[in-house]
Amino acid sequence: MMAIHSNFRTQTPKTSNTLTAWRVTSPRTRVARPIREMPPASSPSAVSGWPAAPSMRTVAAGASASSSPAPVPSSPPKTREEEILSQLRNVIDPDFGEDIVACGFVRQLQVDEQAGHVSFTLELTTPACPVKEMFQRESVRHVKELPWVRDVTVRLTAQPPKPLLPQSGRPGGLSNVRHVIAVSSCKGGVGKSTVAVNLAYTLAQMGAKVGIFDADVYGPSLPLMVDPEVKVLEMDPATKAIYPTEYEGVKLVSFGWAGQGSAIMRGPMVSGLIQQMLTTAEWGDLDYLVVDFPPGTGDIQLTLCQTVAFSAAVIVTTPQKLAFIDVAKGIRMFARLVVPCVAVVENMSYFEAEGKRFHPFGQGSGERIQRDFGLPNLIRFPILPDLSAAGDGGKPLVVSSPASPTSAAFMELGAAVVREVARMAGRPGTRQSVYFDQQEDAVVVMLPGQQEFLLSPEVVRANDTSATTVDEWTGQRKAQEFPPDARPASINPLGNYAVQISWSDGHNQVAPYELLDELRRFAVPRGQGAVVTELPGGQVAQAQMV
Repeated sequence: MMAIHSNFRTQTPKTSNTLTAWRVTSPRTRVARPIREMPPASSPSAVSGWPAAPSMRTVAAGASASSSPAPVPSSPPKTREEEILSQLRNVIDPDFGEDIVACGFVRQLQVDEQAGHVSFTLELTTPACPVKEMFQRESVRHVKELPWVRDVTVRLTAQPPKPLLPQSGRPGGLSNVRHVIAVSSCKGGVGKSTVAVNLAYTLAQMGAKVGIFDADVYGPSLPLMVDPEVKVLEMDPATKAIYPTEYEGVKLVSFGWAGQGSAIMRGPMVSGLIQQMLTTAEWGDLDYLVVDFPPGTGDIQLTLCQTVAFSAAVIVTTPQKLAFIDVAKGIRMFARLVVPCVAVVENMSYFEAEGKRFHPFGQGSGERIQRDFGLPNLIRFPILPDLSAAGDGGKPLVVSSPASPTSAAFMELGAAVVREVARMAGRPGTRQSVYFDQQEDAVVVMLPGQQEFLLSPEVVRANDTSATTVDEWTGQRKAQEFPPDARPASINPLGNYAVQISWSDGHNQVAPYELLDELRRFAVPRGQGAVVTELPGGQVAQAQMV
């Protein structure tokens, strides 16, 4: 973790012994209360990773508010159904931090007491839930602990696909697509398309309905990497709707199947074409649509993010420092567009020979991205000839070799994407919250299971890790003057890992929750009011009372 910086300025009081600082502003400048000087920051200690799941729980009356499962009530339940639900409260969702009864997963509970048979349905948030087998196994085990139960039947299902946002966020043929996932690298040649295709088929193997959209018009990769029986996109002459082709149960759309190969055209034309293909395709009911972004951070990428409300992004990089710089630009682009990045894939990370592991492209790019931007998941893939050969042969590796170690790594990536997206669609009460309180002139931070605390804008800004404050090549902090009147203009959440802060002076900052938690040592008390007075000439003076 990089060093934490404090950045306070205190002036000698000139009006009264009760004033610790003063500031004069013009009438057009928003008045901001100064903060008292605090001791300089010491080098931070090692910090444990961000909790894997929110710790806040819905607690029944009389129950403990700890993070442990809610205990069985001391008084015996009145009905057999209540006994069953009481036992099922011991099964905890690791992502929401709540039991499956509180999460509303238990449906259609039926009890035949005479036969000792119990049956119910677990309606999960996604058919690709990575812990669904655990839910089923633990539910059966806990219910069978009741002495009168002989047999338990658990049916697994999922909530019907529906957009994460209102339908306006999913235009045209995307209206029944639940989650849209961007796979981006902002640099060519790092294996982004390989990751996108194998991730899509991994999600399909996990039980989800999946589609892939190849957004690269200049050099579409999808026709080479998969080999569908129908190799052309069909269009309805009346509605102009595009019908995706299909391979191994996954719907596919690429310009390479439009009968024209790659395109030679200007940027605005490409942006319009991609927008048309994405929104007019009849995707039907999908749990996940994986969008393979073209390299770069230009018009095409902006058009995609402004056309569709993306649920999350996966960033693909390689260990080289140059790849880190390009990927960092992409993460900031997604941050400005309020698209949360949920995982980093470090491709071509290493190879193994003679029992040793070699890193031909160096080490540390993935870790630095994860540390600087607070991304929760880092997945590494080795240099593996079989991975590229499978893609070139039209059959992704996770389809041709589902039991291979690389397929297991893609399963880990798929589980991470499903888990993070499910958390973002979870209960609002279990989420973290960060906002700017103008009256307190402070950034208010509320993390799950913890008390809120206030940070001065100076401290938050001084600990920025963007390219304007940290040299991307060396990682060293640049000498920079913080505008004293700059304040957060807006603060938007970036999934479960960070917030994106737009400052009044035009600066954009990605602040991970882990970093904000580290800054807790600089917390300022609430209710430190300010004295405001108008001076001759229309100027305003403001001072803090002690």
